[in-house]
Amino acid sequence: MHTSTGKLTALLLALAMLLTLAACSGGSDTPAAPEAASPAPAADETPNTPPAEDETPATRTVTDALGRQVEVPAVVERIVPLGNAARLGTYLGLQDKFVTISQGDLNETPYMAYGWYNREAWSALPLAATGGYGEFHPEVILEADPDLILCTFEPDIVANIEEQTGLPVVAVAQGTLFGADYDEALRILGEACGVSERAEAVVSFIHACLDDLDARTKDIPAADKPLLLGAAATFRGGHGISGVYVDFPVFRAIAANDAAAGLEKESFDTGVEVDREQILLWDPAVIFLDAGNLGLVSAEYGEDAAYFAQLSAVQNGKLYQWPNSTANYTNLEIPLASAYYAGTILYPEAFADVDFEAKAEEIFQFFLGHAGYLQVLEEHSCGYGPVTLGV
Repeated sequence: MHTSTGKLTALLLALAMLLTLAACSGGSDTPAAPEAASPAPAADETPNTPPAEDETPATRTVTDALGRQVEVPAVVERIVPLGNAARLGTYLGLQDKFVTISQGDLNETPYMAYGWYNREAWSALPLAATGGYGEFHPEVILEADPDLILCTFEPDIVANIEEQTGLPVVAVAQGTLFGADYDEALRILGEACGVSERAEAVVSFIHACLDDLDARTKDIPAADKPLLLGAAATFRGGHGISGVYVDFPVFRAIAANDAAAGLEKESFDTGVEVDREQILLWDPAVIFLDAGNLGLVSAEYGEDAAYFAQLSAVQNGKLYQWPNSTANYTNLEIPLASAYYAGTILYPEAFADVDFEAKAEEIFQFFLGHAGYLQVLEEHSCGYGPVTLGV
């Protein structure tokens, strides 16, 4: 009897355990989920995900004309222009971002077209440069807190600027009139300052004009091209009748018969002084004079009117003035307009469909962003037109 009672007790205990396990299962027939391979991150942990695609980097890298890799801010709002950079920057529409200016960019005459409409605003800016070529004031630059310095200087000057300011410096060429380095300078500055679209528009405008000028003049027979001379030239200051332009891009653009084309000159100059007798030997049929130097020519005429009376251009009323192409480095919009002006004088048939005043206004407004610049030149007696000496 004792043995049977023990077996019964063991059976009842086993049954109780089975009932207990069934109760703990919650009555579900669904098998339990397998154990996860790794634990989920805690709620306060940051997932290791890549940054959003629309995040803008703080800086960019551009290659300047010296071949230097320059790290510049992604967004440029404050600019210090040195050398010819204020002119180039104005063509790119950056003039309102200048936080300093150089003394050479301030001029009360309209020969510096890029500065004429900005002269009042710029006169209120601190002067980052007041001396000669390559000179600058680092303390003024640092006080202005620019994002970027733009300049048209050589490597040693650029290195000096960087060393004394610790700021990024983008260097480009001063720009040869109608040359490839001018295009490159505009494109590099456009990239550095985030206005590449405008830079391409400027380069395209220049070449559209040059292509038009070339198409009008390239097939004109040599016999139909009068000998001309660009005198009273501006290089290293103003000159009288004996200062002549050599290999002048304005004349090249219209395939002109330039009396001084074969002369040698210093590489950084645009003209040379010649003996006045040489001009008599050339005896050009047409002479163009820089308006800014007409006072010098008039003084020479007052001293020796007989000399000028020997020139065919004077005898035939073919003496003309145009605005200086050079004023604190080389303008671009003025000589481009001057090429059209000379074309209408030299080749009237080829330019019969060109309204010079309308074309000049188109050019000036594109580069300067203002209408009426041709009238400004005329009001200051430095525009386009015939010249009569001695009156």
